[in-house]
Amino acid sequence: MTILLAGVFIMNIVGLLIMGEDKKRAKKHEYRIRERTLWLVALFGGAIGTTAGMQLYRHKTKHLSFKIGFPVLAVVELVLLIKVLL
Repeated sequence: MTILLAGVFIMNIVGLLIMGEDKKRAKKHEYRIRERTLWLVALFGGAIGTTAGMQLYRHKTKHLSFKIGFPVLAVVELVLLIKVLL
């Protein structure tokens, strides 16, 4: 159980950080983090972090798939985590 919580926590921190890093790279017109990578981090437990990063850095907010997909995935992951814990 502790390993699961640690994994979810780490993936959410990673999600938050990569959204910030991708925004920074976008501003500098540098090589970007692939959208597939952002989705994979979200799918493997980091959806809350990627959603928070999207809002915090105002990044990918015009992309409908991110704007709707990340929050929906975050809710699903949160519900699943609560069910596992109870």
